[in-house]
Amino acid sequence: MANRILIVDDAAFMRMMIRDILSKNGYEVVGEGNDGAQAIEKFKELRPDLVTMDITMPEMDGIQALKEIKKLDPNAKVIMCSAMGQQAMVIDAIQAGAKDFIVKPFQADRVIEAIKKTLG
Repeated sequence: MANRILIVDDAAFMRMMIRDILSKNGYEVVGEGNDGAQAIEKFKELRPDLVTMDITMPEMDGIQALKEIKKLDPNAKVIMCSAMGQQAMVIDAIQAGAKDFIVKPFQADRVIEAIKKTLG
């Protein structure tokens, strides 16, 4: 049974890149969101095995969304996606319960490694 993954990023091409990496490696992308509020809605609706979440997004950022998702499901597995130079935000995200983080531009092997590690 393929692991079900929700991709959240405000940039459509970033979502497409992650979707591509995941589907080539046998994961099922069950949904996409483009901001934190959508991330929470889709999480409730789809109950994915894992969420990839961009840190910086309009409306509600990834860290706020992560905190809300963790309230809904303390065992939720979320991997944060960050741009270079967002170390402080990455630390905040890890403290808020993110399992790992991947840095843009995405490298397929790093993305898969983080997901495998997180899903155990």
